[in-house]
Amino acid sequence: MNKTKIEWCDYTVNPIKGYCPMACSYCYARRLYDRFSWDKTIRFDMGQMMKLYYIKQPQKIFVGSTIELFGDWIPEAWLKSILYWVGQMSWHTFIFLTKCPQNLAKWNPWPANAYVGVSVTNQEQYGNALEYLSQIEAPVKFLSYEPLMGRIVADYRNWVTPPDWLIIGSQTGPGSKNHQPKVEWIEEIEEAAQKAGIPYFEKNNLAKILNRPLIQEFPKEG
Repeated sequence: MNKTKIEWCDYTVNPIKGYCPMACSYCYARRLYDRFSWDKTIRFDMGQMMKLYYIKQPQKIFVGSTIELFGDWIPEAWLKSILYWVGQMSWHTFIFLTKCPQNLAKWNPWPANAYVGVSVTNQEQYGNALEYLSQIEAPVKFLSYEPLMGRIVADYRNWVTPPDWLIIGSQTGPGSKNHQPKVEWIEEIEEAAQKAGIPYFEKNNLAKILNRPLIQEFPKEG
C-alpha cells in the first residue's frame, strides 16, 4: 500500500504481486522488476489489502497498479478474497482497471464501493471495452484512454450503455516522446463525452500537449 502520484486516486495497493504476463510495451512495473531484480513470482499478499482497514478517512484506492488482476493466470480464490474485503471497507472507494474485460462479468454484482474500468489504447480495444462494460453490474463503469496511442472514434451515439467516467492520458517513460497523442484525438473523445454528459479526467501528462488548464472531473455517484 502506497500513497500515489496518480492524480485520480489517493493510494495504490497491490495484493497480487509479480511480473505481469500482459507484457505491455509501455509497462513501468516490468521495467522496475527488471531494474531492481525483484521477485517475479506471481503471489498473493492479502496483508497489503488489510492495511487499508485501519485508514478510517475515506480514500480512493487503485487496486492492482503493477499487475493485470483479471488475467487467466490469477486464481479466482485470490480475487474473491480481494472483493470480499472491498465490500467490508465500505467507506473507501476501490478502483479496478483491466485490459482483460472479458473476465469482469463473472464478478457481478460488484461491491457498491467499486469503480470498474477498462483500458483502451486503440480502436479495437475501444470496441471490445464497450461490449464488455455493458455486461458489468457496478456502480461506476469507466474507460481509461491511457496511453492514447491513436485516434479512437468515440461516437457518443453508439454508447448504448454509456460509461460513467473517462480518463485520458499519454504514454510516459522511455520512448514516450515518439508516442504522444494529437490534440485532435483528445478533443474528439471529449466532445463525445460532453454530448453524452460524461465527466472526464485529463491526466497531468497532457498539460504540455493541450496547453491550457486541465479538466479533472470525477464520476457522478448515486
